[in-house]
Amino acid sequence: MRNEITIKDIDEAVKRLEDVAQKTPLQYSKRLSKKYKANIYIKREDIQEVRSFKIRGAYNKMVSLSKEEKKRGVVCASAGNHAQGVAYSCNILKIHGVIFMPIVTPNQKIEKVQHFGDGYVEIKLIGNTFDDASIASQVYAKENNMIYVHPFNDPLTIAGQGTIGKEIYEKLEGKIDYLVATIGGGGLISGISIYLKGKNENVKCIGAEPDGAASMYEALSKGRVVTLEKIDTFVDGAAVKTVGDLTFKICKENLEKVVRVSSGKVCTTMIELYQNEGIITEPAGALAVAALDDIAHEIKGKNVVCIISGGNNDILRYPEIMERSLVYQGRKHYFIIEFAQKPGQLRKFVDQALGPTDDIARFEYIKKTNKEKGPALVGIELRDRKDLQPLLNRMKEIELNYRKITNSDLLYDYLV
Repeated sequence: MRNEITIKDIDEAVKRLEDVAQKTPLQYSKRLSKKYKANIYIKREDIQEVRSFKIRGAYNKMVSLSKEEKKRGVVCASAGNHAQGVAYSCNILKIHGVIFMPIVTPNQKIEKVQHFGDGYVEIKLIGNTFDDASIASQVYAKENNMIYVHPFNDPLTIAGQGTIGKEIYEKLEGKIDYLVATIGGGGLISGISIYLKGKNENVKCIGAEPDGAASMYEALSKGRVVTLEKIDTFVDGAAVKTVGDLTFKICKENLEKVVRVSSGKVCTTMIELYQNEGIITEPAGALAVAALDDIAHEIKGKNVVCIISGGNNDILRYPEIMERSLVYQGRKHYFIIEFAQKPGQLRKFVDQALGPTDDIARFEYIKKTNKEKGPALVGIELRDRKDLQPLLNRMKEIELNYRKITNSDLLYDYLV
């Protein structure tokens, strides 16, 4: 596999993608610019027809195949967005494709793959992570003599994603100081950084990874590609155990650093983007904007571009997104509270422990016979995180026996 990807490769990809991928808007964000005292632009890859940047790399790879290779068909593995790009490309190029996806892939993404493939693709759900699906897909490709379309560790894929960098550079007439982009396997930021740093070596490129799947961060820390033993798949579009050797090499050369972002922060950013800008993102799509807090001190007065990498979010996930956001903001807390099993105890708790703006969001209690006291699971939503300590003080004053549930408790995962 050729390791060198050049600006010329990206320019050639631009020509191939001319009638396939949109030149997405680069929007100036007044809210974010005011908040960070910088010029913040957001690159809207969420409005591609497949709702993510992945069409760029997938099509650039597949349209470059020979006639004989196209006849053999293609195979890929994906957490959802690359699958849609491959499916869309299969439909346009009339190529048969087999797509491997993790069992936990949101239904919205699976249905979109079927829609874009329109009879040209077959879906196989394998394993619980992208990496599980990837292993199975590569075995399948070899056994069936099909062409493998890698989601990130391929020069043509990377060059396709790099076309975003060309659009940014031309739109801002080269006046860009910082680029912040999501990292899953590293293909997106590799392609963009090759173009931007090829044009101006002073551009600082920052990667944003979910802290539950920070495979590039760990690889760069150790100086080699590593495989994480366990990952959190909530940010499914960036939940990768092992980055590519090619993307690692590029990121090692081009990145200033990688920022790890908590899932709660990602969820809060998703909600803020929707409520303020009307932008629907998936968790991975909001990572770049969510990372701005970590570099706020260094971007003041600078021109900063954040990539909104995707908007394929299943509406059924929003209750969990809201929950994670409230917990992250310190506004939602869970307790096991021991109540005396006699009338008036709940009223006492409501009247004397809860503040005027505190709200009971969850209450589970089963009365036990022949016992003086019984535990209840209580979820409380606060208006502000500062209201927590006064709540704890009042609970202590009325001599309630309670235990606050933390993220180290097994029950926490069930609740959140």
